[in-house]
Amino acid sequence: MSRALRRRGTPPAESITRARTGLSHDVRGRQRRYLMAMLVRTACVVLMAATWNHWPVVAGCALAGAVVIPYVAVVVAQAHWGRQRGVRHAVRVVRPEPAPARVVLEGTLILPPERDKAA
Repeated sequence: MSRALRRRGTPPAESITRARTGLSHDVRGRQRRYLMAMLVRTACVVLMAATWNHWPVVAGCALAGAVVIPYVAVVVAQAHWGRQRGVRHAVRVVRPEPAPARVVLEGTLILPPERDKAA
């Protein structure tokens, strides 16, 4: 495979394999990860309720998991955004061009044509 020639001083072309995933794909992935975390949390609550009287240590661990998992789920979902492929380009500030100097126009009075009064 040969490399494409490029001029000196020009940045290399962005590779499609390094492009970031689309926003809808990212949101869908976050929703799946959050749903899995909430299913595990629900299982912890059910396990806690089932083992409260028989095995209090297991119930305590399940309670701790049910309390900690929502925080961890949110942090993991938000942290994934920074780990995506590709670089995040800086936002380029576009400065508006100054408006051209205004030209003052002199007013002109246009009167309707006069009609013959004899008619």
